[in-house]
Amino acid sequence: MGKKGKRKPEWAKETLELRPDHKWTGKPGCRVFVADRGAVRFDFPQDWLIQPAPDCIKLMDKEPPDDNFTLAVSYLRLPPRDWSGLPLSQLVKVAIDGDTRGLLFLSEIFEVKRPDLEYAWIEGWFIDPNEKRKAFTRLAIARANLIQALITLDFWPEDRERLLPAWDDLLDSLRLGHWIQDPTRGE
Repeated sequence: MGKKGKRKPEWAKETLELRPDHKWTGKPGCRVFVADRGAVRFDFPQDWLIQPAPDCIKLMDKEPPDDNFTLAVSYLRLPPRDWSGLPLSQLVKVAIDGDTRGLLFLSEIFEVKRPDLEYAWIEGWFIDPNEKRKAFTRLAIARANLIQALITLDFWPEDRERLLPAWDDLLDSLRLGHWIQDPTRGE
């Protein structure tokens, strides 16, 4: 008997003409990423590429295999209930403990609680098995409005100074579950 295969998610990239009175704003030099009509929204550098993957959306500087970093974003909708009893720092610890790349160092877990969102993140490093050199990883889990997002960033040491401001901008601009009726108008 054959196994029932999992259905692959279908991704649809749609480019829309913005209305003259649109309300979309991003930090100068950035574009605005929006998934599923506002489930996830953040600013990212305007020269980054976006590529769907089977389990996430990836952002990178160049087409693979020439890319120097990968930022991956996925999310899930949570059932209605009070999730405050499940601290994000615990979820980050479980997620990073499941990393199979042999992390050689882990930072402390950083937690941020804003009025509209909470997130926790950690950084580690490992030896990349293909390149045989040091690589960094960051993992963040964010939650708001019954949406939980997982964001990872893998990068080389020489790209650290240019990527960390982009990571900070992403987290500062991150919005979850801010639903948008008309994407041509914005928030």
